[in-house]
Order: sequence, then C-alpha cells, then structure tokens
Amino acid sequence: MSNITPIQVRGHWSSNREKESIECDSRKGALPHAKKETFMITNNFKFSTTFDEADEHLFRQEFQRPSNTYDSDSILIQDVKNVVAFLAPATLMTASLIDFINTETANGLLKALIMYFEYYLKIVEFILIERDVEAADDAQILGIEDIDIRRVYSAHLQQYRLLLAREYSRIILGEGDVKKFYHLRPIVNISKTVYDKYFHESLLAFCTQVVWITMHRRAYDVIDMEMNRLFRSEHFKLTRYPRLKFNKPEGQMLYGPNYKRSNYRIQCSPLIQELNNVSQHNLPILSIGKQKYKGTDLRIRQIEMEFLVDVAQLVLNGISFGILGHPKHLYSTLLKLDWHKVRKHNFSKTYDPYGIFTQPHVKIPTSNEEKLRIYAETYEPDLNVKCQIELWTPEMLRKWKMRDKFIRQFKAKGAFTDIWSKCSKELADTSYGPEVEEIVKKFLADKAKHRKLRQKEISVKAEMPLSDNK
Repeated sequence: MSNITPIQVRGHWSSNREKESIECDSRKGALPHAKKETFMITNNFKFSTTFDEADEHLFRQEFQRPSNTYDSDSILIQDVKNVVAFLAPATLMTASLIDFINTETANGLLKALIMYFEYYLKIVEFILIERDVEAADDAQILGIEDIDIRRVYSAHLQQYRLLLAREYSRIILGEGDVKKFYHLRPIVNISKTVYDKYFHESLLAFCTQVVWITMHRRAYDVIDMEMNRLFRSEHFKLTRYPRLKFNKPEGQMLYGPNYKRSNYRIQCSPLIQELNNVSQHNLPILSIGKQKYKGTDLRIRQIEMEFLVDVAQLVLNGISFGILGHPKHLYSTLLKLDWHKVRKHNFSKTYDPYGIFTQPHVKIPTSNEEKLRIYAETYEPDLNVKCQIELWTPEMLRKWKMRDKFIRQFKAKGAFTDIWSKCSKELADTSYGPEVEEIVKKFLADKAKHRKLRQKEISVKAEMPLSDNK
C-alpha cells in the first residue's frame, strides 16, 4: 500500500500569520446539501450520481484511462464507459456484461446511439420551440418550405436510426465477437429466457447512462423515453412521462414513416421495423463501417465520416457529439463541465472549437436535399474498412470484475487517508523507527545473501563448456 498517495482535502489552503500555520477552508460543510440526489434509478437499477473522495482517488489511480493511451487528453467513449461502470450497482456489473461491453460490436452500438441521440435531442428542442412560436399571438401558418425542411429532419433521423438498427441486429443475431452471448444454447437450441431478459435490462440501463452523461447530463426523461421506445416499443415502457407527449405530426417527424403500432403480441421494436423497409438510396448505410462507400451521395459520406472517424479528430471538422472529443482538463472526474476552468479559455461565439459556449443547434438544410439524393450514383465497393477501437486490457477486465472487492479491500486496510490526517499522524508520531544495530544487521544479512547468489552464478558459468559461455 506504500505506492498509494493520500487524497487531498477539497477546499482552499491559506497561511495564518497569527497562528504561524497553514489552514484549510474545507468544503465539507456544503456536502450534505449537495447529496440530496445521491442515486438515480434507470430500469430498476440504482446508479450513483457522485462518489466520495476515497472513491474518486481510487478511480483516478486504478480505473481511469491511463495517460499512455491514445488521445489521453481528450474524452472518448471509453472514458464515459469507465465512469458509468464505476457508478453502476453491483447487481448490474456482472462478468458477462463486462465482457460484452468490451467488444467491438458493443462499442459500435454505443457510437451509433450517441450519434442518434445527438440529433434526436436537437429535433425535440426544435419541436418544443415551434410549439411556443405557434402558441404566440402573432403565429403564422407554416409554408411549403417549412414542411419540406421538417421532412429533411425526419429523413436524417431515420438514417441515424437505420445505422443504429444495423448495429443492434448484429447483437440479436449473435454475429462476430458477440456470438458467445447469444441467447440460444448450442446443440439443444433452447433459449436462456431468464438470463437473456436480465442481460437485456442491464445493457439498456448501461447504454442509457452512457448516452445521458455524454449529452452533458441533460434531458434524461427524453433519453429514457426514446431508449425504451426504440428497444421495446411503446407497449412495454417501464416509465411513462405524461409531459412528453407528441401529437401526430410531431410523432411522424420524430419516428419516421416505418414506425407502426400493432397488437402487443405481434409488435416488434421500431429498430427492427426500420430494417424491414429500407429505401434504395439508404441501402449504403447498412455497409458503413464494413466497406468504403463509393458514390456521389454526400449524405452517406457525412454519416460514414461521423461513424468511422475517431471522436477526438471529429472536432477538427466542427463536429461534436456531446462531450466526446472535448479536452479532459475542462471536466471533473465525473465528466461534469467545470465552468471555472472554461472561463479561463475565453470562449466566445467566434471562437468555440468544442461547441461549449454556443448552444446546441441544428443546421438548416436545403428543402430539396432528399429529392436530389435519388439521382446520386452508387458504385460497387472494393475496399473493406475497420474501425480502430481501444478496448480494456485483460488486466483492466479483471479489475472491473473484482471492482467491489477491490474497493472494500482498499478501504479496509486504511489506504485512503486525506493529506491532513496523514500529516497530523506523522507529527504526533514520536518514534524514531528501528534501532541502528537492527538496520546494520539486516543490511549485512542481505549483503551476504546477494554475495552467495553471485558466487553461485559465477561457478555455474565456469563449469559450462566454452561454446556455451560464448
């Protein structure tokens, strides 16, 4: 435990000339007021929303992405996964779920989810603003151009949803690196119904938390409602939000033309409905991430770039998905934005490379954008592509599987003590350590031991043949 550094007391250190000492103005008095919402429930799993100083120190030292990894100074999906995995309850972080979220297929699902919800939240905000405009006294009737732009927004959402459905279908079919998690037992072909149900609920809860933290921890109700609708349909929602009800035109804009509600016995999820009816000009989306697109469709190229390029490089092109790609030093350990540090960078409307100062906005497309896509040409792909994803190492996997035991062991042995307590204990300690005779005796014993080992090595080499000594 000697390699563990003590954690620091949160507060302001100042010098007191009268007492000739250094005093700490601790912030512990404000903690009871800040702990009103210590937990939040997602799919009946209780996630922590904060952790104490000991947990924060342990997370930084053992579970945080190390500085020698790729783009360690930027926030990646792996960083968000680490925070969610550390805050998740023990009932959710099973060994099978930990192995599953460490696969390339699971990372592709999370990337597609973040892309979809980044655009979805903007369209929901656009709808809510239009509600206020229509409720005003000087409201105007929507023109033909406004209706065409709404159709373009709906088409863009449908394209992101199609990419998400492609990633989800790989999990359902048990393809590639998720084959061992398939719900049917081999040979006998009997479904593991109870296990698969619990695994599905755990995965949805984990994905909801990842998306929510990535989106600056805003609009949780909207994210939870849409997440349940995508993977369950509206028949099987666990939580209902009466305030978030969209009328028929708004629902058509958000959910697309393929979404249909039927009897719950034959109802399939909206993601699978997207795969049942794919238009001809959207077919190349199903090959994104597998084959390099060759064609003149600019919209397909845009989606391919967003999905393939690492989020740390997407900000160079003015694209940002929530907090991904942002500098890590602007955020706390919990990946909450530190406005005190942001103010020092003098961001403004003209200089805002990460979209922190400016509000999230959606670009207004041309009204005939989707009509022009019909005339785009698509050629046969001849190159296969593969995303470079950095996963947890086997050592990190063992740590995550023993997370609770690891924390209990560290706290039980008193490894976590704040710097104030450690210094006070050292000042109060009047012992001088072991006696000089004991130190000399131990040194001579170690010296004799090393000399014997060295002489033994020399004698072994002397007995070896000349050719071996060379």
